[in-house]
Amino acid sequence: MRILLLNGNTDSAITDLLAARAAEAIPRLGLPRAEVVPATAPFGARYIATRAAVAVAGHAVLAALAEQVGPDNPRGFDAALIACFGEPGIEAAREVLPIPVVGMAEASIAAALALAPRIALLTGGAAWVPMLQDFALVRGHGPDRVLVRGVAPTGDMIARDPDGALALLAEAANEATAAGAGVVVLGGAGLAGIAPRLAPRVAVPVLDSLDCALAAALAPQGAAGPHIVQAPQAGLSPALARLLAAGGG
Repeated sequence: MRILLLNGNTDSAITDLLAARAAEAIPRLGLPRAEVVPATAPFGARYIATRAAVAVAGHAVLAALAEQVGPDNPRGFDAALIACFGEPGIEAAREVLPIPVVGMAEASIAAALALAPRIALLTGGAAWVPMLQDFALVRGHGPDRVLVRGVAPTGDMIARDPDGALALLAEAANEATAAGAGVVVLGGAGLAGIAPRLAPRVAVPVLDSLDCALAAALAPQGAAGPHIVQAPQAGLSPALARLLAAGGG
């Protein structure tokens, strides 16, 4: 299989981190062999931490997907993985792409709820807490099923100094377990690979959102959704305009 791993942030160091973690995770998890091709959003926030940045990233994700998967460059991908916990543009991408599109938060929520009736999402950046609460609610999961916790350092800060964040993450994770969470999801591109180091400090399973997304991307997939031809657009990149006009190619 061939998987496009698209970092919705513009920090290429995070893309490199994700690619390295993915290469290590696939054999560790016993997943099918796959070629993971990393890519970085072409514009937007260095690391997404606000609703405005999510909105901009949705456009950037579509533009990047058009370059990698659209009719201008059909590179034979079997699935696309949006490697950003807020999953900017995922519903729109599913509307126009000819391949399945997987998100980190969606996949990890599903994996965690398969293990426990109440789970916690733990991420970096306080602004993500209400955004992820909204994300879960839209998908039918209230706080009785999905708790959201955050620590002050943002994901890119944690990626630069994971050792310095472990105590904060452990404190937040244990607070969530005391509130009834039976699984903790460590979510966010910058937090990829930290879950095994956090797990010994937490009494319940700790899942890595990248691991969950890779497992979902490499699972047998049904057909992608119907490709919807869009109304004429203005001001977009040529590749994105052609993708929208083609309805996924």
